[in-house]
Amino acid sequence: MTLIAPVQTEHVTFDPPKLAHLGMIPELVVGPVTDERIWVGLEPNVWFRPLFFDMNSGGHGEVLRVRRGGILSRHRHPTPVHGFVLKGSWRYLEHSWIAREGSYVMEPPGEVHTLTCDGDDEMQTVFFIQGPTLYLDDQDRVTLVEDNYQLIQAARDHYEAAGLGSDFVNQFIR
Repeated sequence: MTLIAPVQTEHVTFDPPKLAHLGMIPELVVGPVTDERIWVGLEPNVWFRPLFFDMNSGGHGEVLRVRRGGILSRHRHPTPVHGFVLKGSWRYLEHSWIAREGSYVMEPPGEVHTLTCDGDDEMQTVFFIQGPTLYLDDQDRVTLVEDNYQLIQAARDHYEAAGLGSDFVNQFIR
């Protein structure tokens, strides 16, 4: 079995854990984006920036960036999702409210929604997703299961093509 050891880079750092001899993994400190290549495309005008992939729980943290006109396709989550808007605003096509800078959103399991950004610039929102994202067609049939494995592979492919190397994503895996 190959163990992927945590990686320190200019983007991610940590201190050695006090209980490393017992198998404890280090914390994760992800710095601000200094390189546009870190953003991984999901759909036109939609990108995510990995913060962490928790391979024990199946959860992950990301910053989602959507530019005007971008749509994150219709989907639902079988587990709760928490979001905090860092920049701009966005909404769900299925709802009347708008999440603006400084807003907190909690999505209960099973809620179906389609995220869009109508603003003049772009939105950036931190999301903590505790399980997979299930993309749906108009008949509510699952067309894609987006989980840590799929997202890590998408990031590997993107980072390889962007010249950062496929292993660049390893620094976010715990």
